[in-house]
Amino acid sequence: MDWSIHEVATFTGTTSRTLRHYDAIGLLPPTRVGGNGYRRYDESALVRLQRILLLRELGLALPQIAEVLDRETSELRALSAHLDLLRQEKSRLDRQIAAVSSTIDALKGGEKPMAEKMFDGFDHTQHRDEVTERWGADAYARGDSWWRGMTDSERAAWQQQVADLNAGWRDAASRGIATDSAEAQALAERHVQWLRGIPSTPAAASGGDVKAYVLGLGDMYVADPRFAANYGGADGATFVRDALGVYAQARL
Repeated sequence: MDWSIHEVATFTGTTSRTLRHYDAIGLLPPTRVGGNGYRRYDESALVRLQRILLLRELGLALPQIAEVLDRETSELRALSAHLDLLRQEKSRLDRQIAAVSSTIDALKGGEKPMAEKMFDGFDHTQHRDEVTERWGADAYARGDSWWRGMTDSERAAWQQQVADLNAGWRDAASRGIATDSAEAQALAERHVQWLRGIPSTPAAASGGDVKAYVLGLGDMYVADPRFAANYGGADGATFVRDALGVYAQARL
């Protein structure tokens, strides 16, 4: 039994474009190509794709994933290791849920949240290797210093800013407004200003190529399910990418 590229994209939450890219770089070739030119994937290909997506969630770049897959011959052993990591991540998420729930309960009751409990499970270092690979060790060091230098209330305010921005994007995308509309471009302006406020990004660096950075981020939002999830999935991420593209071409 095998499945079409569109079927695989649908039930994995990724996109046909991403799967074609994985094929082009040799990371996930289709099992076969039908007479009509359509890619088909069998169970073995799906297991490989599951491993690819798991490794992406761990922050590995595509070249690193290729090395891991080429090096590891036992799929069962590799998936068992992934399962252990997922259980650790579940534990961390459970702690986050408890921390946020505690904050909500305190606010509803007119009480002050307990700062020492508000950030249980939040680990800003989890993407350290990926940030270092993409933008360099200095970029990570600046971002790490910036984050650690915040007070608890400043971190909470920053996280709320991110949540509000993501919610605005999801709402705009769900209503199908034009990416070049005033509303979408206002969101793009907020997004770029948010990026400029993070020391570890090229957007904040003096003389940095902000336009290329913003355009590259837009593509990453679509290609990487971790980022697309912030905007409601692939369609929402595509809306964000296109709106940022319009903004970057006109304003950056």
